[in-house]
Amino acid sequence: MNLKWENETRMESAKEILNEAVEDLRGIPDLEIALRVYGHQSLVSNTFQDCNDTKLEVPFGPNTIDAIKKKVKFISAKGATPIARSLEAAAGDFPSRDSRNFIILITDGLESCDNDPCVIAKKLKEKEVNVTPFVIGIGLDLSYLEQFNCIGSFTEAENKLAFKSVLTNIIDKALLNTTVQVNLNDLSLQPKETNVSMLFYRAGTDELLYSYTHTLNQYKNPDTLVLNPGIKYDLKVETLPSIFKQGISIKEHTHNTIHVDAAQGFLKFTSNRSAYNIKYPSRITKEGFSNTINHQELGSTQKYLIGKYEMEVFTLPRTYKKFQINEYKTTTIDIAASGTLDLKNPKLYVGQIFVKRDNESYEWVCNLNAKLRTQKWQLQPGNYKIIYREKEQFSTAYTNEKTFSIKSLNTNYLKL
Repeated sequence: MNLKWENETRMESAKEILNEAVEDLRGIPDLEIALRVYGHQSLVSNTFQDCNDTKLEVPFGPNTIDAIKKKVKFISAKGATPIARSLEAAAGDFPSRDSRNFIILITDGLESCDNDPCVIAKKLKEKEVNVTPFVIGIGLDLSYLEQFNCIGSFTEAENKLAFKSVLTNIIDKALLNTTVQVNLNDLSLQPKETNVSMLFYRAGTDELLYSYTHTLNQYKNPDTLVLNPGIKYDLKVETLPSIFKQGISIKEHTHNTIHVDAAQGFLKFTSNRSAYNIKYPSRITKEGFSNTINHQELGSTQKYLIGKYEMEVFTLPRTYKKFQINEYKTTTIDIAASGTLDLKNPKLYVGQIFVKRDNESYEWVCNLNAKLRTQKWQLQPGNYKIIYREKEQFSTAYTNEKTFSIKSLNTNYLKL
């Protein structure tokens, strides 16, 4: 760093530009900066170099800009270049793994000690530290530094102007990738819901910009996303039913939290007395609304937002249920096992089957097949009647009725 770069040393240029860049960061909320320096304490000689010459001069904390500028002013290049060891030490400098952590490495020299940067990279990734090695130098053998691709990338600066431009770009990249987390909150406003798709649209349009599966990280906190703060968003969360949140603004230079009310419970759809009806589907709607939310199969359990719902089960005849979904609870809808109507006739008949409802009215169930003498249906338990006549009789006066009952798991053999 003591080599000349135009009319001053590289160290003098780097210190000047670094102080300018740090000053430009003043006032950015939730930003903490630290300064670690290497090769500045022990003089190197032909017989000695201090590979432990790396020091955290200014720890992370609020309002460290003045301390960093003051420290930078008195730094001079004296000794070794323990890059890998400094990166390893830097992994322990960060106070929190929940933040977005970046290291910007500035050097004009090669590693002078014996360490493997990819081993260090693994330790850094375990710390969830994003590293952007930044190399100042021209005409240097950078083959060693290319090994830092296992951590991030590096950029060369040919002169003072290029150094300023590249450093500014790297800092902007680290800061302007504004972070966002989506909290799918329960009734206690705790972000415990997860594992659903999130679709981010440009606000007011159908232009889909980002698609994510909501995830809780290893600490059970919503995972961090990187979104462009220059765009307003509409968010669709694919719960059952879907949740829409419109006109979301993202504030740059900070971590944003989008809160979504997503308390959920479970619906278990069963027929405890029989597995025979396992393929019966159902149609789920919100109470008072006609649009279908989901088709749920018998034997399955599905998650829904808390609230009141209606279920139409495709039995014969149709079964209708109303139910309530409560937070973290399982609501069970049990459908009675069907029975069998086995109809065997000596002649062909036209006719219809009706079920007697609780209000004494009769509701149509299905038609007889006028081309078949033998027919069979799976019917729900209840009281029924058939209104029919022989196919070849051409007078209404030949109309007949026959009543019958169906019991679960029993067969009723009937002849007209």
